Amino acid sequence: MKLLDWAIVIAYLTYVIWDGIRMTKHSGSKEGYFLANRSLPWWAVGLSVMATQLSAITLVGTTGQAYTDGMRFIQFYYGLPFAMIILCVTVVPFFHRAQVFTAYEYLEKRFDVKVRTLTSFFFLISRGLGVGTIISAPSIVLSIVFGWNLIFTIFAIGMSTTVYTVFGGVQAVTWTDVKQMFIIFFGMGVCLLIILWSFPAGVSVADGLYLAGSLGKLDTVDTSFNLQEKYTIWSGLIGGLFLMLGYFGCDQSQVQRFLTAKSVDEGRTSLLMSAFLKIPMQFFILLIGVLVFVFYQFTAPPIVFNVHEVAKAEQNPQFQVIQQNYQNAFNERREAAIKFSTESTEFRQNYIEADKKFNAHRKEALKFVRETSDAKFNDVNYVFPTFVLQHMPMGVIGLIIAAIFAAAMSSIAAELNALATATTIDFYRRLFKPEATDRHYVAVGRISTFIWGIFACIVAIFATNLGSLIEVVNKFGSFFYGSLLGVFVLAFIVKRARARGAFFGLLFGIASVWIASLYTNIEFLWFNVIGCLVTVLFGYLISLTVKGEDLPADAQ
Repeated sequence: MKLLDWAIVIAYLTYVIWDGIRMTKHSGSKEGYFLANRSLPWWAVGLSVMATQLSAITLVGTTGQAYTDGMRFIQFYYGLPFAMIILCVTVVPFFHRAQVFTAYEYLEKRFDVKVRTLTSFFFLISRGLGVGTIISAPSIVLSIVFGWNLIFTIFAIGMSTTVYTVFGGVQAVTWTDVKQMFIIFFGMGVCLLIILWSFPAGVSVADGLYLAGSLGKLDTVDTSFNLQEKYTIWSGLIGGLFLMLGYFGCDQSQVQRFLTAKSVDEGRTSLLMSAFLKIPMQFFILLIGVLVFVFYQFTAPPIVFNVHEVAKAEQNPQFQVIQQNYQNAFNERREAAIKFSTESTEFRQNYIEADKKFNAHRKEALKFVRETSDAKFNDVNYVFPTFVLQHMPMGVIGLIIAAIFAAAMSSIAAELNALATATTIDFYRRLFKPEATDRHYVAVGRISTFIWGIFACIVAIFATNLGSLIEVVNKFGSFFYGSLLGVFVLAFIVKRARARGAFFGLLFGIASVWIASLYTNIEFLWFNVIGCLVTVLFGYLISLTVKGEDLPADAQ
């Protein structure tokens, strides 16, 4: 990185932290600290909803996912608009009328304190794991850029974000999210234009996309119904629907967003904004990953994108032979790509075969790294940051890294604030000190934020080598969201459901997902369906065993 890039990144980070701390004046009461006095406009809430989900994982992990796997990940989001419409009709007005701080407060009114505590506990576990994964994404970028130790980098990123979240509360989180969304869109737009300008003379955008399409990189619909296939239209419409209902309707990090809106209508509008902008935005980010893939058809990509692993592997003479074979395979593929894209479609099969040969040599290199250096090594998360650092011009590098930081910090801050809210309201206030001043609860919220920041950094240390970060964070969520959704289905829809049924139904739901993950090959999106259905089924059946005198007064 050049001096200008450093200046952009440092100026951005300084401003964000200062701006977040500046919001301290709005967070003196618990209503202000945790819910911004329920006073935020719909567009700010909507951007905050999108920013919370658009983490650095999306920019780093999704682009890398598209580079290796194409556009088919977009199917993951096909259930999102339907989920948002359902939530706008049901959950948003309900939670606003209930005047709750957390989604789980209502469960005590409907069932009992044990159900509230258990659901909030599982939320804390799922989000604690999720925010750790979110921290790992920008940490990977910094460790590459500066050559820093990864663990040190993780704590530097995680705790710097924790600072302004501790002081500013949800008010600081939301307004910082709004500003960061503009940085993200601008940075990625500039990146897209530069990629297109970098294509060789005579190769148009259409030519490049035709190359990608011939290898299946542009496939956005898979109609096969296969529970063992990760991304199909059915896993997106069904599994994705359950996941999005659980995430946006039962996860405090999202519920807290629309609870800050001025009214029910503004809360609804904020969710609908995300419903209809999220898929185009995700398509755009995936397209950047595909265009990076096209760019590397004409410019030799690194044999392994993690430069540190390459440096270690190059000390072995065997790896040098692998590198030479890899370079020869690239030259062959590049020639085939140019002929196919600029001369005649009759070279299509030659290009496909050359690509297979090239990929075989790259897999050999990755296997070598895993066997000689790190068995858990995964290269997907290093694709986009390495591309930016090696091929973007001065100034643009700083801008895109700032965009990655913006995406990371917006999500980290929102998640930490939600974790602190649930910890303070559902546990500390409810179980330990129900009567205290607002100042006291705000102080507890700030301490909780700091503790969760430490916890998330520890999780991040282990998350970097678990695979594609965009998949890892959604896998973590899928272990819990379906079952949490099932509890709220019991609460809202199943009138016969009782506290005992909801409590044990949730435990059965969580257990069923773990069993499915350990003993079947079912892909993670379907875990949300399994968890929800098992929770509702067992919750209802167990509720039938509750005697009349044990029922709540309003149900007898």
